Amino acid sequence: MKYMMFVCSDTEPDTDPAPGPDIEVWVADNDEAGRRLQGAALAPASTATTVRVRDGRTLVSDGPFTETKEVIVGFDLLDCADLDEAIEVARTHPMARSGRIEIRPFADFEQ
Repeated sequence: MKYMMFVCSDTEPDTDPAPGPDIEVWVADNDEAGRRLQGAALAPASTATTVRVRDGRTLVSDGPFTETKEVIVGFDLLDCADLDEAIEVARTHPMARSGRIEIRPFADFEQ
């Protein structure tokens, strides 16, 4: 099953002083196991462009649409057997300690 894993910042990171996992090791391990199909870090939220259409007009604004301190900083496309495996992959991502991870399955419109 495919999952989109959003890697987000967080205003309340983990306070555990133990060293966190290495992102390069996490990427290599999950690529090798075939669980990570693609992923990338994103440019800062200040580079975002928001596009909306209202009353037939295209509205373009700089930056994220919402005022928030938590922003998406990257993503990974996962292929896991089930949600439990996706949670395990997310749990071991370095940003699970200093940020937050959102896992969302792809919609299946054929059901």
